[in-house]
Amino acid sequence: MATDAAAPHQRVCEAPGCKLAGEYRAPRSRDDLNTYRWFCLQHVREYNKKWDYFAGLDAGQIEAHIRADTTWRRPVWPLGARRQNGPYVRIHDPLDLADDAGLGERPAAKQMDGSELLTPAERTALDVLELSWPSTQADVKSRYKELVKIHHPDANGGAREAEEKLKEINAAYSTLRASENLPLE
Repeated sequence: MATDAAAPHQRVCEAPGCKLAGEYRAPRSRDDLNTYRWFCLQHVREYNKKWDYFAGLDAGQIEAHIRADTTWRRPVWPLGARRQNGPYVRIHDPLDLADDAGLGERPAAKQMDGSELLTPAERTALDVLELSWPSTQADVKSRYKELVKIHHPDANGGAREAEEKLKEINAAYSTLRASENLPLE
């Protein structure tokens, strides 16, 4: 270990009485991990041996801290708890596994085919592209290309009606491309 004193422009070790360069950082506290104390190698090793991240917390607080870390301190919800449009929101479940998970009761008289997941805008977009449910993202893209070739203003002598129809097709395609309710294939 070097016994050289720190140069005037370098940090000095924060250990009392130490004049060596403070080259190694250590966090100041659990609540402020981005602010550091600076030590020489010997003193940073001593500091780290003595430093207890959970000092001052009881068992319950430590458990809560560990649980929060398992989800990177981001909010989480139980499966199906954040429903927006009724009991079946944006879940493609062709095998009816959601019912087994307790995500709601499906009415016995009504047979659901998955189209109930679509928003009104998505249903309108399917109609504009002349598609029916179920359609995949690949179907939408293929149909979009066909309709663009038919309704492009250049293919129709610059007709105003063709231009308006193309705008409607583009808007429908954008809506369905952003949809989470259509399977990829």
